[in-house]
Amino acid sequence: MVLEPICCPHCDGIRVIKHGKTGKGKQRYRCQAPECAGGTFIRDYSYTGLLPEVKQQICKMALNGSGIRDTARVLGVSQTTVIETLKKKSRAESGQ
Repeated sequence: MVLEPICCPHCDGIRVIKHGKTGKGKQRYRCQAPECAGGTFIRDYSYTGLLPEVKQQICKMALNGSGIRDTARVLGVSQTTVIETLKKKSRAESGQ
């Protein structure tokens, strides 16, 4: 039996524990590193709009002047996902 270490997508730490299951039965994980504020995550997302890499790409495209519809079409996510990601990003930057 081979054990594969699971890394936190927020801090790249390996102090990860199981943290229940999602409604669709996928395993949820939680990072226990004290410096990590990432919360829970799953390894295999069904919807690519939930991936941290896609969220970063949405922010980069917005900074480069791409519109919401253009960003959604290029990344293959919904327009609502693009809007919500940008809203959360602006709240995080303003400290609310």
